[in-house]
Amino acid sequence: MLRTILTIAALALGLAACANNSSSSAGAGGLYGGGATSAPAAATTAAAIQTGKVPGVGTVLTNSDGQTLYLFQADTGTKSTCSGECASLWPPVTTTGDATATMGATSSMLGTTTRDDGTTQVTYNGHPIYTYSGDTTSGQANGEGLNTYGGLWYAVTTSGTAAMSSGSGNSGGNSGNGGYGNGGYG
Repeated sequence: MLRTILTIAALALGLAACANNSSSSAGAGGLYGGGATSAPAAATTAAAIQTGKVPGVGTVLTNSDGQTLYLFQADTGTKSTCSGECASLWPPVTTTGDATATMGATSSMLGTTTRDDGTTQVTYNGHPIYTYSGDTTSGQANGEGLNTYGGLWYAVTTSGTAAMSSGSGNSGGNSGNGGYGNGGYG
């Protein structure tokens, strides 16, 4: 009888530890990761990636609130190089589960990567994706073509490349790789 009680207690402790581990990817210490080097808001559910039309940019990826999603050309593969102050201005799109693609986004292009602060960031076509704090409503792309934190930022097209709108100051020169390295991500 004592052996059965101890076995049940051990199983309960093990399940409790697993439950704590599965929720830890959302970041410890509250909404902003409490004292972490970057301050992105942690997602409380799986991220939903969709598309939207943005004037002057075209059809691009958006989050479920209609905010334009961006890629950072300084990122290396799926590794984000944007943290700290950069991540405050360009919050990474994070998730606590598998991200979902709806309304024109392609599920097979979605992935995730672990950030230096332990959160799980959504990737699309191998690129970590972000929102921009300068976009205050849906349908804006105020971050399009900005050169900050050591690289250029572009809205992400449905094919997973940089939008490079005509208003970004980058006319021509788009050789089909979206301006993101050599296009070897997918």
